[in-house]
Amino acid sequence: QVQLVESGGGLVQPGGSLRLSCTASGSGFSIGTMGWYRQAPGKQRDWVASVTSGGRTTYQDSMKGRFTISRDNVKNTMYLQMNNLKPEDTAVYYCFWNGAWGQGTQVTVSS
Repeated sequence: QVQLVESGGGLVQPGGSLRLSCTASGSGFSIGTMGWYRQAPGKQRDWVASVTSGGRTTYQDSMKGRFTISRDNVKNTMYLQMNNLKPEDTAVYYCFWNGAWGQGTQVTVSS
């Protein structure tokens, strides 16, 4: 059974940075595309970025140049480096892989 655990969220000022991590339990981590999603209060959950098993990345347009997704198949961990954060990036961030969701980690961007 796949389990995903996110970490790294917190409170940061506009222009600041955070790195989120998503660690998976279960076998086969190196297989398949993984993704980050986010859900702001009162809004639907939206896709942020994805990384394939081969390391190819894609991003929501508003995150290009600010966010970097990566994965370490040895550590069973996916990352999201977020730079130049804006108040509109405030949301709960979720990772997704192999049909499973993590519990989410809160990111708040505020002065």
